Amino acid sequence: MVQYLPIFTKLDNKPVLVVGGGDVALRKARAFLKARADVTIVAPEFCQELLEAEQDGEVTLIKDYFNESHLAGKMLVIAATDVESVNNTVFELANQHNIFVNVVDDQPKCSFIFPSIVDRDPITIAISSAGTAPVLARRLREKLETLIPQHIGPLATLVGSFRDKVKARFKHFADRRQFWESVFDSSVVSKVQVGDTEAATEQLHEMLDAKAEPEGEVYVIGAGPGDPELLTLKALQLMQQADVVVYDYLVSDEIMDLVRRDADLICVGKRLNYHSVKQEDTNQMLVDLAKQGKKVCRIKGGDPFIYGRGGEEVQVLKAHDVRYQIVPGITAAAGCSAYAGIPLTHRDHAQAIQFVTGHCKKDGQELDWQGLAKPNQTLAIYMGVIKSPHIQAKLLEHGRSANTPVAIVENGTRKNQRVVRTELGQLAEQIEAHEIVSPALLIIGEVAALHEELAWFGQSAQISSFAQPLTDVA
Repeated sequence: MVQYLPIFTKLDNKPVLVVGGGDVALRKARAFLKARADVTIVAPEFCQELLEAEQDGEVTLIKDYFNESHLAGKMLVIAATDVESVNNTVFELANQHNIFVNVVDDQPKCSFIFPSIVDRDPITIAISSAGTAPVLARRLREKLETLIPQHIGPLATLVGSFRDKVKARFKHFADRRQFWESVFDSSVVSKVQVGDTEAATEQLHEMLDAKAEPEGEVYVIGAGPGDPELLTLKALQLMQQADVVVYDYLVSDEIMDLVRRDADLICVGKRLNYHSVKQEDTNQMLVDLAKQGKKVCRIKGGDPFIYGRGGEEVQVLKAHDVRYQIVPGITAAAGCSAYAGIPLTHRDHAQAIQFVTGHCKKDGQELDWQGLAKPNQTLAIYMGVIKSPHIQAKLLEHGRSANTPVAIVENGTRKNQRVVRTELGQLAEQIEAHEIVSPALLIIGEVAALHEELAWFGQSAQISSFAQPLTDVA
C-alpha cells in the first residue's frame, strides 16, 4: 500500500503546472489559486472559465501540446487530461525531474494527492485515504463539517495575534501551553462565537496581565474495559489536555495511544502478587504532581468508582485541597456482558444484579455468600479468576445449583475477546482447561445461557466457545 506523508505546503508565488484545459483542470487550478500559487496551464484548448481567469490575470495559459520544456522550474504538476498517453508522459517526465506529480484519478501515478478539506481558515483539516477511497474521505469530511464550529477560524486568528505577547510573558513552553488551555476553557471562546471579538480581545489582555500561578488539577477517568470507542467524549478531551498520565495495566494500548503525545506517562499498575507502586504512593504522587501546577490524568480501566480505588484517591485529593474532576467509564460488567450478548438483568431470568470482586483488603470481611447464592439474580465477579475454586465452592455450599450457567469473558470488548460458557459446577476446572487469564469477568446466573442466542457475531472481536461439563454434576 502506498503511504503518503501528510504535510501542508506553502505555495505563495511558487510555480505550478496544470496539464489540461477542461473542467477537471479548472478545479485543480482553483485549488492552487486559493493557495496563492503561480499557476501555468498548458493545453491545446481551454474552457471558457480558464480563458476568463487568464483575462483577469489569475493564470498563465499556454496553448500547446504538453512537452518536457513546460516542466522547467515547476514545483508541482497536475495531469488533468482525458488522454491516457499524455497523462503517462507527464508522470514519467515529472519523475525524471524529481517534480511532484498528480495524475487525476490514477492513484499509482501520484507522488502527491489532494485530500478532502475542512476549511476554517486559518484552521485546515485534511482527510486522506491515500487515494484508495476518496468517496469515504469525503463522507468523513462531511461528518467533520458538522462537528467543527464556524467560529474556530476567527478564534485561531485572534489567538494567533497574541502568540508573540504570550511568548514574551511566559518563557517556558509548559507555562505557555497551560495559559492557552486556560484561554480555550474561558469565555473568550463564547465571545468569539457570538462575534464579539473586541470583548474577547480585551479579556485576553486581562488574562495575559494576570499574575496567577498555574493551578494543578487531577482528572480521575474511567477508560472502560478496553475498546477505545467506548470512551466518553469528556474523557477523550481531558486525556488530550493532561501534562501527566498516570495509568494502570488494565488500560488498553489503543486507549493509551489517544493521550497527548507529549504527556509524561507513569505506570502504577497492579498485577497479581506484584504491585509496582503502592496505593498510598500513588495517592501522594497525584497530590504532588497537582501541587506542581500540572494537569494530571489518572486513567483507570473500567469505571474508577467500581473496584477502581478511585474513591480512595479522591479522598486524598480532597484532603489536600487539590482540584479534581471525575469522569465515569463503562464498567467491565456492562461492557463485557454487552459484547458477549449477555443481559445482566432479564425479566424471565434475573431481577437483580450484584457486582462482586474476587479481591479485597486482607483484613476485609468475608462475602455474604448466602445472599450471593440466591437464585434469579446475576453475579458479575471482577478479578475472580484466581479465586474461582473458592467462589465456586462457596456458592455451591450455600445452595446455588451446580447447573447454574456461567460465562467467562476474557479481554472483554477488545480485539482478542474470548467467551467461555460453562456451568458453576465446572467453573474452576474450565478456567484451568481454557487457560483463562486476567483481565476476565465471571458472569454467574441464568442470563449467561443467553450468550449463544444473543452473542453479537457481527463483532469481529467475538470468539465464543461453549465448554460442556466434563462430568455429570447434579
